[in-house]
Amino acid sequence: MAIKKMFGYPVLLSVLLLSAACSASKEGRTMKHTIDGAWTLQTIDVQGINGKISTTVFNEANLNCFTGSTWTFISNNSMGTYTLSTAAGCVATTRNIRWSVYEPKGEVKRFQFKRLDDKKNPMDDNDGFRLSVASLTDRSMQLKSAITFEGRPATIVYNFIKN
Repeated sequence: MAIKKMFGYPVLLSVLLLSAACSASKEGRTMKHTIDGAWTLQTIDVQGINGKISTTVFNEANLNCFTGSTWTFISNNSMGTYTLSTAAGCVATTRNIRWSVYEPKGEVKRFQFKRLDDKKNPMDDNDGFRLSVASLTDRSMQLKSAITFEGRPATIVYNFIKN
């Protein structure tokens, strides 16, 4: 009751709203902590299309070049990298990224990242990539990206395991 006498209802309401807003991102912070560390993109599946497809993902390389790639995520500064090997005729690449968990109200949480150049400036006209977090545990993570391939809707499913 002392708060009510000192500040009135508007301040009390503001404090309550601020508390509620902070608790909404608590799940996001937990997800970010779980993602923190080194991962391997073990498999990539495409749902909604029969047969194999060849498409460039993340404005970087062919989808198949990402199978077996290693990813690091550092939660305290939201930085990370992914590294592609020369397997299957791919070009060996290590790319810096800035990442976070996007929390649209009433929707599935999304993992988002931006590719960075050697000076750690955003690439791709400062656009990034958002993938739905289908599942996340201490040992595995599944991210999904909706695409249109040859006029048909499909989903790319990225299956990570923690190193």
